[in-house]
Amino acid sequence: MLVSSLVVLPALMLGPNGSDGAQISVLVALLAAVFVFAEYSSSYPSFVEFRHAPPFNRMRFVMLMLMVICLTWLTRHAGHPGVLTGIVSRGASAMGELLDLPYSPVRIFIYGLPTDSSLELIERARDGAAMVYAMSLTALGTFALLVHVYDWPSRNGAFNVWVNLPLFDPTTGGDVLPRLRRDGWLNIAAGVVLPFVIPAGIRLASGVFDAFTLFDSQSFVWTMVAWAFIPASMIMRGIAMGRVADLIEEKRRRAYARAQHAG
Repeated sequence: MLVSSLVVLPALMLGPNGSDGAQISVLVALLAAVFVFAEYSSSYPSFVEFRHAPPFNRMRFVMLMLMVICLTWLTRHAGHPGVLTGIVSRGASAMGELLDLPYSPVRIFIYGLPTDSSLELIERARDGAAMVYAMSLTALGTFALLVHVYDWPSRNGAFNVWVNLPLFDPTTGGDVLPRLRRDGWLNIAAGVVLPFVIPAGIRLASGVFDAFTLFDSQSFVWTMVAWAFIPASMIMRGIAMGRVADLIEEKRRRAYARAQHAG
């Protein structure tokens, strides 16, 4: 229910894009709800990682939900100003002034806008990018604190690699430790680089599609969310995989120590 509500929220608050926008939003919401329900009701792993290592997926969902809600309010403020939308707009403007630095991801995102963008669009994109980027940094800091201070995921009991990493096959490719650490660092590196690469893709897409459909109503919300959420999610996954590698290495060390003591 939470996932389906999140998907249809921009359409409900901003109005559907086009004549078939409402039907598409409802269809995507139903598909997302069925997928999440099937994943979490199944006893066997399939696609969703870290199902039994809370609060990893909960943190990612809360981050995504806050991004969608705040960006929807920010977009709605342009046509239907209100108290909540005004608060979000002022907060986003403050973040935009703070994070719009030379060579920062926010400045690079602005450079990815169409060349003939209006000043209003540039300011809204700057404020929205700064707001969701600050949210992603906050989520990353919170997760890093959870890993290093609260000993995630050890406090939840034994960590099952097969269930929580269904797309990772520990039986192929040699030792799992270097593979886990390599995949973790690759995810972190990709998450750091993507905020600088995605704006270039947006600029290319604006040359193929209508330049302003990418930043109109719902499209603005989902484009901005994808730019901030996907890299942050990849960095969180990389940190989690590195933590799993550390747990496996620690377990091996204890097993070797017990074997030497018994010998």
